[in-house]
Amino acid sequence: MAIAKINPAAKPAGIRESLGERMFYIANIVFFILLGLATLFPFLNLIAKSFSSEAAVISGSVTIFPVDFQTGTYRFVLASKQFLNSFKVTVLLAIAGTVLSLFMTVLAAYPLSKPSMKFRKPILLLYIFTMLFNGGLIPTYLLVQKLGMVNTFWALFVPGLISVFYMLIVKNFFESLPESLEESAKLDGASNMRVLWSVMLPLAKPVLATVGLFYAVLLWNSYFTAMIYITDPELKPLQLYLKELIASTNDVLNLTGAIDVSQDMNKTPEAVQAASIVTATIPILLVYPFLQKYFVKGVMVGSVKG
Repeated sequence: MAIAKINPAAKPAGIRESLGERMFYIANIVFFILLGLATLFPFLNLIAKSFSSEAAVISGSVTIFPVDFQTGTYRFVLASKQFLNSFKVTVLLAIAGTVLSLFMTVLAAYPLSKPSMKFRKPILLLYIFTMLFNGGLIPTYLLVQKLGMVNTFWALFVPGLISVFYMLIVKNFFESLPESLEESAKLDGASNMRVLWSVMLPLAKPVLATVGLFYAVLLWNSYFTAMIYITDPELKPLQLYLKELIASTNDVLNLTGAIDVSQDMNKTPEAVQAASIVTATIPILLVYPFLQKYFVKGVMVGSVKG
């Protein structure tokens, strides 16, 4: 019987490879922990400042833990009529804008996913052209003005209602679905809209949840559109309010519109900014856990055809 010979050099090589992989994994873990902490630190610092006393904030002794814990700054911020009004505008903007953007994105993506559609390639080229070139700020403003949307709620999201990039992701998802699904539904007498509503959209939940989250975050964080088209204080979204708040640090108490707040509250301009930013950020962060299960699947399925 032949006995297999073991190469003495093979074992050390295997050990070195295993050790190298282990070190690589450890280095990866350490790197991403440090990266996560570096990303998280500014937000934790804001939260700590918003809960710290006036003296601690002014002295710069606040890091990631509150010093002389207090909640007066949040009571001060939430007493501001302008803050609450801007918060309401932003919530309505995120909901209405996301729903309408998803609706228009699906209506554009589904037909363009069908190779049998007439003039499909020229229309796709027109969409892609808009990703690279646009008319510029002044022509866009003149167009919005001629449409009568300046100083209206519609101006906050209609000019950018569809993102071509997100539309292409949804289109690729529809292209990845088997054609037999649509053929079977049509054999049962379903129309194109019926196929889209009853067959395609239930299967598209992951990609729609992902794209919807992208749209919602984009609308929630948008301020430039409002800065261009909105002068009415009643229509200013939250991010524009925060921009003005930060830009007017020395006049922050007048800007919040809550002059009659109790004098015993700890409220420095920096603490008020921190509390306002935290209050504006938390709601959109709370949306992510509900969509997390769709997020990775939606990105992967929608971005790669096959």
